Amino acid sequence: MDVLTMAEIEARYPLRWVLITDCQSDEYQRLLAGRVLYDGSTRDEVDEKLLEIRPPRAAVRYMGPFPDDLVLVL
Repeated sequence: MDVLTMAEIEARYPLRWVLITDCQSDEYQRLLAGRVLYDGSTRDEVDEKLLEIRPPRAAVRYMGPFPDDLVLVL
């Protein structure tokens, strides 16, 4: 597994949920690159894999556009 930039991950895993380890981020903690350990069609599928392998540091991201009716609460 190679370290990929977020642009490379988006290109390889369009419209998929991905589990990323060996995360590289900038000074604002924005994810820039990492290794994709697993990809799935649903968040639940990826979350199950995350709980199974329990990497020390990981990120889960969706590699596609978010629906217009999605609301994010920070």
